[in-house]
Amino acid sequence: MRAVDLIIAKRNGAAHSRADLSALIGGMLDGSVPDYQIAAWLMAVCWRGMTPAETADLTAVMVESGRRLDLRAAAPFVVDKHSTGGVGDKTTLVVAPLVAAAGVPVGKMSGRGLGFSGGTIDKLESIPGFRVTLSDAEFLAGVREVGLVVAAQTADLAPADGRLYSLRDVTGTVESLPLIAASIMSKKLAAGANAIVLDVKVGQGAFMKTEAAARELAQAMVAIGAAAGLGVRAVLSSMDQPLGYAIGNALEVREAIQTLRGAGPADLRDLAFALGTPLLLMAGKATDAAAAQAQLQAALDSGAALAKLRAFVAYQGGDPTYIDQPEQFPSAPVVVPLPASGAGYVATIDAEALGYAAVTLGAGRAVKSDAIDPAVGFVLRRKIGDAVQAGAPLLDIHARNAEQAAAVADRLTAAFTLSADPVTPPPLVLGRY
Repeated sequence: MRAVDLIIAKRNGAAHSRADLSALIGGMLDGSVPDYQIAAWLMAVCWRGMTPAETADLTAVMVESGRRLDLRAAAPFVVDKHSTGGVGDKTTLVVAPLVAAAGVPVGKMSGRGLGFSGGTIDKLESIPGFRVTLSDAEFLAGVREVGLVVAAQTADLAPADGRLYSLRDVTGTVESLPLIAASIMSKKLAAGANAIVLDVKVGQGAFMKTEAAARELAQAMVAIGAAAGLGVRAVLSSMDQPLGYAIGNALEVREAIQTLRGAGPADLRDLAFALGTPLLLMAGKATDAAAAQAQLQAALDSGAALAKLRAFVAYQGGDPTYIDQPEQFPSAPVVVPLPASGAGYVATIDAEALGYAAVTLGAGRAVKSDAIDPAVGFVLRRKIGDAVQAGAPLLDIHARNAEQAAAVADRLTAAFTLSADPVTPPPLVLGRY
């Protein structure tokens, strides 16, 4: 079937076969199907959607477009964790050492920041010497010897996804749930793990703004995993306020270390447990959620998870003394408190606005070539439900200079709304699939 016939078929609401999708994606990669036809097909998918079977087939075709990492030589069962992106989301730096310390190897390909959402790779690079680019042999050895590896995604895993995404980004077709699900899962399946837990963020500081959309995405990705024979579980977590208190690369790594020492924010610890529990269950390390949580708590209390983080950092070339002495991380020259404009209770925090303000400071990238400043960002002093007096600090701005801090102050003030009446904080976990 010609590409134009597939475009027309999808425009009219028809479902594609796997052979159709293989021909279309293969044509995109070999140049026989031009970008303008792929762009037209993407728009048709945006309007008409895809069936669960189509989405699973598209994912499989995208995986087959490149190589697939085989982790069996490293360990019989390896797990992975993926987040759809949020503000202050340093969960990987907590849940991965916890799970690995509980005896389940973690092998993860991770990404950089995207828009207002921070990236795990950027955070890890705030540790001097840390290498995010590993050969296959190094990745496998890390899984086998340390039990934990987090490396940058490579272009030869699901290369069709990279081509499709570049077109989606410039044709207004990013916000298609089947295309989002296939994009995420093609990279996860190609990375070779046996089981995956998905942290699907929902709220103002997430790409999925509504619970209904997040639920649909979670269910689509779980279905793709089932079709591929993988264990996949999804947790819907709230991003109606930043996770933890720190926003910014070195600040977030320090907060993750604090959490693994047993003194971090409760929401970060609780979410790490919520994500680690299904990984231990799928790996057969626990028979029920209570037993899994007890193992994670033991890894935290004993210091085993913190030791695992240290070993992981050392294996990938980072200076492990930064785990022992996090005060060595770079600090911003200027720290400016942001005063509350009035008294009351914090009712809402626009996490997306905070994320974009952090990008302005240099904690993220406005364009792909921008350099990251690991020291800048924010540390919240108040979260939703907390009482605040007029003039008391809502957060601290960590900036390169006073002018930079002043440039984002008004935006940050506008990101907080106060209520005269007490406010109940939003629930952290909204659903499990």
